[in-house]
Amino acid sequence: MWEYEVNEFKNYLKLERSLSSNSIDAYLLDIRKLTSFLSDNYSQEFKLNSVDIPVIESFIKYLFKGEKSTYSQARIISGLKSFFNYLLLEEKIELNPMELIDAPKLVRKLPETLNVNEIELLIENIDLDSNEGIRNRAIIETLYSCGLRVSELVNLKVQNLFLDIGFIKVLGKGMKERLVPIGDKASKYINNYIKDSRLKIKIRDGFEGFLFINRRGKNLTRNMIFIIIKDLAKKVGIHKNISPHTFRHSFATHLIEGGADLRAVQEMLGHESITTTEIYTHLDRNYLKEVVKKFHPRS
Repeated sequence: MWEYEVNEFKNYLKLERSLSSNSIDAYLLDIRKLTSFLSDNYSQEFKLNSVDIPVIESFIKYLFKGEKSTYSQARIISGLKSFFNYLLLEEKIELNPMELIDAPKLVRKLPETLNVNEIELLIENIDLDSNEGIRNRAIIETLYSCGLRVSELVNLKVQNLFLDIGFIKVLGKGMKERLVPIGDKASKYINNYIKDSRLKIKIRDGFEGFLFINRRGKNLTRNMIFIIIKDLAKKVGIHKNISPHTFRHSFATHLIEGGADLRAVQEMLGHESITTTEIYTHLDRNYLKEVVKKFHPRS
């Protein structure tokens, strides 16, 4: 159903909006959920202009019954709105049936973070006597020093390290490049890794450019980074549900708690919108109390 239009929409997302393959797949999955619903519940074959508000409302009722997560519901509605807006823009439909459909309101969950002592505990308990230990120390230092997404970390290239001037070049969402400052400790352990344990690995053809390499000579996967962090947390007895993203959250939270400008943090994280960065302004009450105590003239 709508095969040609969906394929054109896919090209639009890729070429004009420069979305990643994961984001594009999510949009196409949203459309497939709608077309499956139409095929299963209606005898007629729906043309695009036949999809009206009552049909969409029926789909939303079905969706809210099956999709338990409000985040999933909101994402699907947002994806379909984008699809029908595109069709309207291309004059393939006359009215957008999603125009009056509201997504469920989301409660913004505060991300899990580590405090400075917990991060120090994790870092100090990495076994540097092994080749993988040196690499893993460089990984954790880089995640926390730069606030990278895990996809940005595993795709980090040696040629994009400018450690002498304290920067790395990162390829972020939508294939957008940005320069991110990197701290002295992270630079030190990356250099140690490059000059020592990385040299001992026979790197496979085509993988020479990747910074972080596994024992088989290929770049590390996202899953491997998760496993490294989970194993390390278990080793030191940290029971929080942590992941590579926890270091990104901690990086942003600690910067803002230290007084960093929100716009600067937005730039370093690679957020398109400042509202995405604003979630990191959740500061604990004790910290806020101390700020007032320290700086308010009548405290």
